Formats: sequence, C-alpha cells, structure tokens
Amino acid sequence: MPEIKDPENTILIELKGGTVTIELLPDVAPKHCERMKELARSGQYDNVCFHRVIEGFMAQTGDVEHGDMEDGFNIRRAGTGGSDLPDVPAEFSRLPHDRGTLGAARSQNPNSANSQFFINFKDNHFLNGQYTVYGRVIDGMEHVDAITRGEPPANPDRMISVKVAADA
Repeated sequence: MPEIKDPENTILIELKGGTVTIELLPDVAPKHCERMKELARSGQYDNVCFHRVIEGFMAQTGDVEHGDMEDGFNIRRAGTGGSDLPDVPAEFSRLPHDRGTLGAARSQNPNSANSQFFINFKDNHFLNGQYTVYGRVIDGMEHVDAITRGEPPANPDRMISVKVAADA
C-alpha cells in the first residue's frame, strides 16, 4: 500500500486484480477532482465498465448513466452517457498526458467533460492541452495494464468500487 499524503484527494479503485490508488490534483483541476469525489461518494462509479480500452493508448470508463453492469447494462450504449450533474468546464494545464495520468473524457466540446475518464497506458503527449489531466496512478498500475482490451471489450472489466481514501 502506498503512502497516502492527502486522503481527501486520493481515490481507491477496486479492480478484479487489486486496488488502483489515484492521487487527485485539485491545485491543477479543482472542478474535475470535486466531480470525481462527488460521484465516488454517491456510489455512482461502482460496477461501471471499462467500455473503451485501446492497447498502447488508454482505458476509458466512468459512464455512470449507461455503464453500470448491475443496472440495465447494454455495452452498446456504454460510453454515450454521463451523470445527471452539469458538465465540467475544461481545466487544461501544462501537465503532460504521461503513463498513469487520469484524463477527463469529453465530446468535441472542450467544456463537455462530465463523469467519464481515462487512464493512459503510455505517454500520450498528443493529448496535451486538449484534455484535462486531474490525477495520476501512484500504485496499482499493473491492475490497469491488465484491463481487458476492446472497443467495446467482448467481456468488459469493471470498477468494482470507487472510494475517496478519507472515507475508506
């Protein structure tokens, strides 16, 4: 278990292989960090699938509307929804999209991020300045690397539970 410096800004994602610990970056993207904590605390991320997992690129999840594998799940709709909360405006920074960073997924509109996010499998610097970086994996990246690939995967993996470390 890694040393957690700021439990209020640390997310614990339970995957089939173990726990992924994510350090949020509220000084860089405060609105995105608040949204992730709000959805985690309300349990909306629990059982949500990884609907878009591209080898050598990233693993995307967080569609709380259509991605919950325990509640009327349809893989063809996963990735098309968000939460019932308003979209979050872009919080672009100079932080690079390095391996293990958390990025906000969105539509063509830079201010359309809502609940979906992705974790980079490798340095994806072509995304720099176009997608908000708001966290980084500090432990458990091997569990992210083991997520089933596909667009969508035939048998998708899920986030079993997502918690704020301060509440765990």
